[in-house]
Amino acid sequence: MGAAALAASYSAAAQVPPGTDSHKRFAHHEIWPQASLQAEAAAELAHDTVRITLASEVSESSQAAVAAALAKVMDKVMAQAKGHQGIKVSTGNYNIWPMNDKDGQISNWRGRGEILLQSGDFTAASELAAKFADQMPIANLSFSVSPEARAKQEEALLESAAQAFRDRAQALASAFGYTGYEIKEINLGGAGTRFEAAPRAMMMAKAADASAVPLEGGTERITVTVRGSIFLRSEQK
Repeated sequence: MGAAALAASYSAAAQVPPGTDSHKRFAHHEIWPQASLQAEAAAELAHDTVRITLASEVSESSQAAVAAALAKVMDKVMAQAKGHQGIKVSTGNYNIWPMNDKDGQISNWRGRGEILLQSGDFTAASELAAKFADQMPIANLSFSVSPEARAKQEEALLESAAQAFRDRAQALASAFGYTGYEIKEINLGGAGTRFEAAPRAMMMAKAADASAVPLEGGTERITVTVRGSIFLRSEQK
């Protein structure tokens, strides 16, 4: 499980039997000052997944005719696209809408259907998409980090983030003249910010020939954040 899926909370003020040394120590927490802080660890991870959107738009005199035309081209492309190892094929958005004339009457109908190709093999996905350029040209593409790679990277960053929190907590305690700290609460979080090259996406969206266009993903910043609060030990230096 990645750090993004973790929502852990740890309380230092656990229940301790009265009369024990631990009970006496935790009793001091009522007068110990508290502080909140956070630390994080981050890494740039290369995109390992591409998602290509193929789209077809048609215009006909009736809604039924539009639906039939879209179904014909989408069924054909779907049948030819399926079965390629390592490439996931699925349907995307599907819309049919009326067009009105100057008098507000329906003059004709238009429709748009999408088929999505998703793969970790950029070359294979590009070559497959190129085969359908005359039927369903590329309308959009996006790059991302797969959930599996993200989870693995967050787990690798977890120890670094925890150590950064410990170091910062000790530095804070020392700065205010305290010998140490005790953790009151810890919360973990993970988040990623996508970096995509818009010019490349536009170039692919306009590609209309049958030759495969080389795809190159960017990177995504994977971050694990540790937020929490601490007790500053009352023993002065």
